[in-house]
Amino acid sequence: MAKIVIDPGHGGNDSGATYKGRREKDDVLRLGLEVGKLLQRNGEDVYYTRVSDTYNTPLEKAEMGNKVNADFFLSLHRNSTNTANSANGAGATVYEISGLREEMANELLKGLEKIGYPNRGILSRPDATILRRTEMPTVVLDVGFIDNEGDNAIFDEKFYQLAREIALAILTVLREKEPSKEKDNLENLKNSNSIENEITQDVPPKLEEGQRQPLYRVQVGAFRNYQNAARFLNQLQNEGYPAFILLENNIYRIQVGAYELLDNAIRMEQQLRSRGYNTFIATNG
Repeated sequence: MAKIVIDPGHGGNDSGATYKGRREKDDVLRLGLEVGKLLQRNGEDVYYTRVSDTYNTPLEKAEMGNKVNADFFLSLHRNSTNTANSANGAGATVYEISGLREEMANELLKGLEKIGYPNRGILSRPDATILRRTEMPTVVLDVGFIDNEGDNAIFDEKFYQLAREIALAILTVLREKEPSKEKDNLENLKNSNSIENEITQDVPPKLEEGQRQPLYRVQVGAFRNYQNAARFLNQLQNEGYPAFILLENNIYRIQVGAYELLDNAIRMEQQLRSRGYNTFIATNG
């Protein structure tokens, strides 16, 4: 099981690029949640930097990935220009063009090409905070131009295929590195003809025999020292939250709830954020 962070760019007061009332932050949030659902249903441990219209700085997002010791970090964006309809296609940006980050960027762009986005290639930006400060392979993926009518048509009309291609690219690269992983679900994802129905249902997905129910959890803190974690846990529990400690890789993670439906986890996250807690949502795969 890999740990994957999905970062829908922008959020809150930062709308990102806009075009005729369309906002980048809305497009990438919707896409990020769908990609995360597919990865989760294929057995991966998924974390989100946001699941609602909230804002975190690039440094805060990078630290979220570092705290959970993620294997891969995907930041979703849409591009734009000064002149509408003057550019189109998908591109990727990485810290440096090498290793797993290059493989992942190439696989992602290849998937987007399949559904009609021209491949604009990979750029290196070692000065970008989210690329410089993440400790795992990270790709910033620009999913078409928000000010291009054709790119928007692909985004809207082929949305579920788009989400599937992104999830499939991530799974393909990660599982090539770990050949002992199960590949049945990956093949099912490749061959699925009913992906829209599968990922838009508002009830927990039906599980195969022996498969455990993925649960959404709201993470509120992470500590190396147990006493500090215990004090924070006690504070949350005294406020009435169903908090608990999860020990992973010598890090004590403070999490709240275990929800079958993402909407329930979102409501809890929003409540905790309104109380001043720094949160993000994780799944148990």
